[in-house]
Amino acid sequence: GKQSLTHLGTHAAGIPTVFEITISRGYNEDSFRENLKDLYRIAGVEGGGSKVVFLFTDSHVVMESFLEAVNNMLASGMVPALFADDEKETCCNAVIAEVEALGMIPTKENKWNTFVSRCRDNLHIVLSMSPSGDKLRTRCRNFPALVNNTVIDWFTKWPDQALKAVSHRYLEDYDKRKQVEKEKAAAREIGEKKIEQADDSFPQYLKDLVVDHMVFTHLSCDEQCGVYKDSMKRMHYVTPKNFLDYISNYTSLLDENRTRIDELRGKLRTGLDKLKDAAETVVEMQIKMSEQQVHLDEMKRANDELVLDLSKKQADAEEKSERATTREKEVAETKVNVMQNMKEAEEVLEEAMPAVMAAEKELDKIQKKDMDELRTFAKPSEKIVAVAEMYCVMQGKTASWGNCKADLTNPNFVTEKLKKFPKDSLTEKRITAVNAIRSRNKDLNDQSIQAASIAAAGLYGWVMALVAYYSVAKKVEPKKMLVQRLEKNLAQLEKELEYLRAEVRALNDMKEMLTERLERGQSEAKRLEDDARIMQKRLNNAKRLIGGLASERQRWTDDFDQLGKSRKKLVGDCLLGASFLSYLGAFTFDFRDKLMVFLRNDVKERDIELNEEFTLVKLLATDVLISKWNADGLPSDELSIQNGILATRASTFPLCIDPQKQAVGWIKRMFENSPKFEVATFAETNFPKRLEAAIQYGNPFLFENVDEFIDPILDPILEKKFIYQSGQRLIRVGDKSIEYDNNFRLFMTTKLSNPNYTPEIFGKSMVINFGVTLDGLRDQLLNEVVLNERNDLARHSEELIHSMAENKQTLQQLEDTLIRELSLAQGEIIDNDDLISTLEETKSSAEDIAQKLESALVTKKNIDIARQDYLPVAKRGAILFFCIAGISAINSMYEYSLAAFLHDVFKVSLERSEGHFEPEQRLENIITYLTRCLYQYVCMGVFQKHVRLFAFLMTARILEGNGTMHLDELEFFLKGCLLPDKDFPAMPDNQWITEVAWNNVCQLSRTSTVFKSLPDQITKNAADWEAWFNLQTPEGEKVTIPSDLGGSLTPFQKLCLLRCFRQDRVYLAVGGFISATPELGPSYAVPYKPDLRDVFQQSSANSPIVCITTPGANPTEEIDKLAQKMEMKDSRLKALSLGQGQGSIAMNLVEQGSARGHWVLLQNCHLLIDWMREIEKTLEKRDAKPHPEFRLWLTTEPSEGFPLGILQRSLKVVFEPPDGLKMNMTMNFTKVTDETLDECPHPAFRPLVFTLAFFHAVVQERRKYGKLGWNVIYDFNETDFTISMRLMCTYLTKAWDDQSGIPWETLRYLVGEAMYGGRVSDEWDRRIVTVYLQEYFGDFLFDTFQPFHFYHDADCDYCLPAGSTDFSQTMPRDAYVNQVKEMRNDNSPEVFGLHPNAEIGYLTTMTKSLWSNLLLVQSVSKSSSGGTSGGGESKEDKLKKLCEDVQVQIPEIFDRKNIMITEKKKSDGALTPVQVVLLQEIERWNALVTTMVYSLKELTKALAGIIGMSSELDMLASSLLNGQLPPGWRRKAPDTNKGLGRWMLHYKARHQQYDAWIKDGEPVVMWLSGLMVPDSFIAALVQTTCRKYRWPLDRSSIFTEVTVFSNENEIKERLEDGAYIKGLYLEGATWDKEKGQLAPQPAKKLIANLPVLVIIPKETNKIKRSGTFTTPVYVTQGRKSAGGVGHVFDADLSTSQHISHWVLNSVALCLNSDD
Repeated sequence: GKQSLTHLGTHAAGIPTVFEITISRGYNEDSFRENLKDLYRIAGVEGGGSKVVFLFTDSHVVMESFLEAVNNMLASGMVPALFADDEKETCCNAVIAEVEALGMIPTKENKWNTFVSRCRDNLHIVLSMSPSGDKLRTRCRNFPALVNNTVIDWFTKWPDQALKAVSHRYLEDYDKRKQVEKEKAAAREIGEKKIEQADDSFPQYLKDLVVDHMVFTHLSCDEQCGVYKDSMKRMHYVTPKNFLDYISNYTSLLDENRTRIDELRGKLRTGLDKLKDAAETVVEMQIKMSEQQVHLDEMKRANDELVLDLSKKQADAEEKSERATTREKEVAETKVNVMQNMKEAEEVLEEAMPAVMAAEKELDKIQKKDMDELRTFAKPSEKIVAVAEMYCVMQGKTASWGNCKADLTNPNFVTEKLKKFPKDSLTEKRITAVNAIRSRNKDLNDQSIQAASIAAAGLYGWVMALVAYYSVAKKVEPKKMLVQRLEKNLAQLEKELEYLRAEVRALNDMKEMLTERLERGQSEAKRLEDDARIMQKRLNNAKRLIGGLASERQRWTDDFDQLGKSRKKLVGDCLLGASFLSYLGAFTFDFRDKLMVFLRNDVKERDIELNEEFTLVKLLATDVLISKWNADGLPSDELSIQNGILATRASTFPLCIDPQKQAVGWIKRMFENSPKFEVATFAETNFPKRLEAAIQYGNPFLFENVDEFIDPILDPILEKKFIYQSGQRLIRVGDKSIEYDNNFRLFMTTKLSNPNYTPEIFGKSMVINFGVTLDGLRDQLLNEVVLNERNDLARHSEELIHSMAENKQTLQQLEDTLIRELSLAQGEIIDNDDLISTLEETKSSAEDIAQKLESALVTKKNIDIARQDYLPVAKRGAILFFCIAGISAINSMYEYSLAAFLHDVFKVSLERSEGHFEPEQRLENIITYLTRCLYQYVCMGVFQKHVRLFAFLMTARILEGNGTMHLDELEFFLKGCLLPDKDFPAMPDNQWITEVAWNNVCQLSRTSTVFKSLPDQITKNAADWEAWFNLQTPEGEKVTIPSDLGGSLTPFQKLCLLRCFRQDRVYLAVGGFISATPELGPSYAVPYKPDLRDVFQQSSANSPIVCITTPGANPTEEIDKLAQKMEMKDSRLKALSLGQGQGSIAMNLVEQGSARGHWVLLQNCHLLIDWMREIEKTLEKRDAKPHPEFRLWLTTEPSEGFPLGILQRSLKVVFEPPDGLKMNMTMNFTKVTDETLDECPHPAFRPLVFTLAFFHAVVQERRKYGKLGWNVIYDFNETDFTISMRLMCTYLTKAWDDQSGIPWETLRYLVGEAMYGGRVSDEWDRRIVTVYLQEYFGDFLFDTFQPFHFYHDADCDYCLPAGSTDFSQTMPRDAYVNQVKEMRNDNSPEVFGLHPNAEIGYLTTMTKSLWSNLLLVQSVSKSSSGGTSGGGESKEDKLKKLCEDVQVQIPEIFDRKNIMITEKKKSDGALTPVQVVLLQEIERWNALVTTMVYSLKELTKALAGIIGMSSELDMLASSLLNGQLPPGWRRKAPDTNKGLGRWMLHYKARHQQYDAWIKDGEPVVMWLSGLMVPDSFIAALVQTTCRKYRWPLDRSSIFTEVTVFSNENEIKERLEDGAYIKGLYLEGATWDKEKGQLAPQPAKKLIANLPVLVIIPKETNKIKRSGTFTTPVYVTQGRKSAGGVGHVFDADLSTSQHISHWVLNSVALCLNSDD
């Protein structure tokens, strides 16, 4: 509410402007300064300056430099150098009048100062910052004006009263709105009925109950956030925004569900009313039917009489009709005869018609000019005249040229005279005359006439055609005469026929009259019958309707009543649903479930009505919707369904915590068919434009790979800050206002498993925890197992789920159809046959579906039972996944995704595990293979030092899953005794058992009932337990545990027992524990070393292969060899070593390789971590499927920032330098070839190469022993060996050529100082290198009388191959290789010059590393799996008890001021150097005590919920619970490796020394490790002595000597010069008190107490150190860091042995032991 209150306060104060910056893409410091200029112009220039409020929030801090400007604004009112000179001029001109009014000279300085003053007066700055996390604290430190120049207004959590007031106000508004709706509804009428409107307002008593529950919910969820953080290490915030969303969601759910129920009840009521009306109609119809039946019988008798009369008239009519029919047949036959003769005549005439038509066509060819030409002939030829005469004859005219010519003058001659000529008018006479003319002209033909005249030729053709026609027509004439006679007879017959027909018509008219009367009677009878039938039908329909829907009527009646009851219970249902949507998204499933039960119980206790069968799924989702989600890839477990509801129903946009990428896969598949679905990341520069389009057009948008920073450009969208302009709803995206579409949906997902989002993000988005849980993953894996093993069962199950969902939907639709059809039916429902048929069919279908559903439920139950047989595999798979889910806490490279686990491990195990016909054995085979497969898969990608840790983790998790691992015992094994209890039994007086061991024994006796009497048994049987303790392998299988405990202990309980006494054997015993566990076995205690070819076999083109390297290991050579075997060498293997500017080249190689099927090897990827994110994007957004032969090899050193996306989807392979002396030497000789050895002619070269290889292996293997090996871990690698070998070759060749001796000093210097020594930064480590070379490099190598041995004992002899000293012959390379092969696989520390106890130290270190790493994994895995702590004492209770236990042990701080006064009095006013040291120590001690007291008080407040849990308090709590020294305390205390319990003893001892020092003066014997800065005390001793004897300080030093005093009490007075020092520990040796010199350590004694040491300041030139070993003194056993921190001084210890012995043993003194 900070921003809202700012706006409200601004308005109330009458300030017109609230100025806020608008964040857009690319907003930077220049943009911010421009906005500030605008702000200052408002405050100082525009309108003479006006009041303005500058609101600046967290989201506006795009760059931390913005706060520098704000800091200056608060401190001085102006940002330095904000305005340029020309811009300043404008600002200064605006205040000239004011300057003059003040009586000042308007100089530039005066004007500027006045402008700044005006701006300062008008400007009010409001900073809205969240106090969560460390950001605000850090910013206040960096920018002090944020505190010094502001009024801090803490916005605390809303109190109960505020929450109640707000919820009351909202519910009152809701009641008012419902009252208005009720009044409006009451005013509307439908027909004669008013709409029934329930009273949805809250009665006062119910409103109070609801409000109280809302407040309770908010406070409970807020409280659980603290518990969630403590137990799960996850952040979740509850803000007032959640409370407002809660109220909004509640009222929305109420309205939604009430409306749904009201609509359904309305339909049910209508249907029931229809059925009731039908029942009433049945009674009425039965009475009416009996009355109509009497009238119907009378009508039937009258109709029967009419039928008899009509039958008589029918007989007469039929007789006359028969006669008429006979006559009609005669007429018809005559007509047929006439028609036949006419047809024959026409057929004959048709024969002549073609000729006539041909002549007419010829006539068409005659043109007018031809006729004119013919007419103009004065004297035509004879032929033309003959044609003219024939024409005249045909026309019935006198045959002459003149008559013809006269006709030719007619313009239409052809048409009228020729074409229209009546052919039937021709006579025999005319034809004879035409033939006579032809006879006179013998040569008259077509050709001759054509030659004379075209027109005459056409005329001639016409005449000839008519002649031909006449010859045919003449034959037809008899036929025509016959036709005329027949037609005459036909007319007579038709006349007679007409008479008969008249008689028939008369009879028919009579019949029709009678028939009409009959029909009227029958019609009336039919009407009565139809009415009766309709009534009967309606009656039947009513009976069908009532009978058929009888069950529905009862069920609808019950449903109607039940819905009414459910409607009343929505008050409680929606409270729970709204609380889920508003608060529970970020919680894990267990926390959600616990909270829902808690809230549900509160609803019941308050007597708020609630459905007994309430579930979130029933209220907020449907089976059909869930089925669709499952089809889109959302797992079907309850957690995933809840997450789906939250993602789709929440009022704010979802932000999904999605480490296993299930949410992003589901969202993408849900919208994969939508072409407008957008996917982007904040790293893409164009996402704002794409987001604008999605908002404007209502498209879904997904931001993936979101980290803890949400781009501020999304703030208006997430908060839904709408702007209304001109009827449009707009929203700001950057600097633009975009129209908002309601269909727009925004999703955000992050791969971070445990992000720390701010409360603001929780307030404006729905943070949803999509992290898979153990139970949820088990259900998912069960589906995979069943799909593989029983595909039919899986398919049947899937089909059943879909069919059940569809059937439920169909059943619901059918129910809706029944109700809808009934409610929408118009008129009488019993008359609607279609409706009744539809209702019957619907009811029948509904009954069938209901039966199917019942059958499906039975089948589903049987399938579920069958599926349970495969549950052990799924359970084991889920347990194994959570084994790898948390190991990234050990090393950030150990990242594994669920998708990779499913693809590379689980499915592979299902496919490749051995089959068996017995299901039980088959499941056992899968579990065995799966467990082994995961072990090998992980071993391939983790360092060897973590393999046993992972195997133990697998074992513990599997046993825990089986219920055979007690968590209390596991916690003890990992933590031991955190703080000794004052009620622990007294420790026995035995030297063999340490205080730490005894405390662990006492704690174990309280942890497990099996060990309840363990302290007593150890006290009573001390000798037996001491003997067991001193055994070389007390963990051995055949070893008997004292007090008859062995037989009653589980293997893990034996581990717990071993933890108490022999921590050095725990690491090896863990291997035995793993081997003894039946679920795993001995093979899991041995590291799996894969071949690179096996790695390739498991790889695919879609997943890169990440080669994790360490110094001394290079996978490139092995990849090259594999490429050659796979025929991928030459041009198909593209290798590139990454460096500056290589990114684009590498990207091209990847793209080309993906397309062409190459192998791409990118080396040193850790050098371009930022660019690797581009590779990550490329792999995730790859459009085309890569070539199947493509492989991407990435080599990298472990790096914190390596992209998660690559690690999670990759196949990881670790490459480490050879482990063991033999393997290291073998690897060295792979670099040595015969050609290399032949390069040097000196015969000593080959033996020296072997010696150098041995030295190289020794210095590398020495790293195994930690600080005993080297103070600093050095990256000795093959380059050191190779170059050293070349240098030896060069100098030996020169010596051979010069015939001189071997230059040993030169070689030792080059190898020891230049090459290997060049890496060594610590002087004591360099001393070790020098000693090794002195031991290995010298003429003694080739001494034939006393052969040289690198090391030899009864079991092994490491020396040069036989014959190496004979320079007369050249030893072949194979002789040296064979010598290496004969070496042991494992070696004693003595090989390296260390004491055998070094192995104990190594094993102890490995054990402690195992415990600390397991604690890390345990905390992360619990957070990942969503598990909660089991029964027993809660974590909060444990913390409170620990705080109390520690607080009572903290003393009061010392009064430094009084102490200083007292000390000055002792020294007569001038403090001595030692007194100064005391005061400095007291000051540091007080700081420590203050820090401890304050932090414990704050933690107590945080546990009580008074304050929030900061990161420092969280670390404090974790440290206390794990028995570790809190980081905040460690910074104020002397360096230590102790656990919390031992450190508290050390802490109290320090206080005792300080107290004695203050009271009694400087201690006689100083406990140096009790000082914060021990160096200062030694320096004070030297200063005091130098002052006393006036020695030069720079020429003075200290000399040490070990006294004979083992106990400080033996010393009665202080030294005059120097001091006695106690409490030093000797490591790497022991002290021989009798001889007063160093001596070898006894077995199992890693450190020895040194007698009291004397430190004597002396002049440097008078110190003689002969016969002594200069021993470094360190603060802790951790010695010193690479920066040299931790070294205190050098002690001189007497020795009779050569110092090289103690150098190689790494002898040192330390002030504090680790125990």
